[in-house]
Amino acid sequence: MEEKKKALQAAFPHTIPVLTGFLFLGAAYGILMTEAGYTWIWTLLTCVFVFAGSMQFVSVGMISLGFHPISAVLMTLMVNARHLFYGISMLQKFKDTGKLKPYLIFSLCDETFSLLCTAQPPAGVSSKWFMFFIAILDHLYWIIGGLMGSVLGSFVTFNTKGIDFVLTALFIVLFINQWKATKNHLPVLIGVGASLLCLICFGPSNFLIPAMILILILVTLLKKPLEKEELL
Repeated sequence: MEEKKKALQAAFPHTIPVLTGFLFLGAAYGILMTEAGYTWIWTLLTCVFVFAGSMQFVSVGMISLGFHPISAVLMTLMVNARHLFYGISMLQKFKDTGKLKPYLIFSLCDETFSLLCTAQPPAGVSSKWFMFFIAILDHLYWIIGGLMGSVLGSFVTFNTKGIDFVLTALFIVLFINQWKATKNHLPVLIGVGASLLCLICFGPSNFLIPAMILILILVTLLKKPLEKEELL
């Protein structure tokens, strides 16, 4: 119990930026669900068992039009294809997490991935429990935000235009935190450079997957130089 308590205390401060972002984003999702005619129970179930961020926003319209399994699978794959690369990069970190591994895999959203890449547990704190509490806290923030939006949406009409910028702002905060937390900025520069190149080449609607592939190739090719830089 003491081990878990220490891990929770160490993990919570890292999740505060996600807390502020997820409360607003989750609330926006809850409001959209309410406007589509779904009660807070459906919002709760999707936040708990789907937890797919942007895909949940897309799913509001898909559910309203009727459930089509093949379309749902293809759309989810396109929207969340980046998680394939997240999973590959987490293979080593999740290697010794035992019974916690299934949940860590399930809960690996963009923000949690970003924190797990840079946040390190203090001395004497269990790494697997540290990662678990980062993941579950982020998940809880999303659930709470969704419920807040669902309840508020039942009583008050909201104009949700522009609220999705909270996600962009959250990514900027996480990016700055990562930049400050690491001495070697080459991986960040590779990510930004590859993304900009693919954005120019493929356009804003189609650049994400090519950018992920290019980043994976470059990081693989530059693995040894990157590891040497980390040791300096």
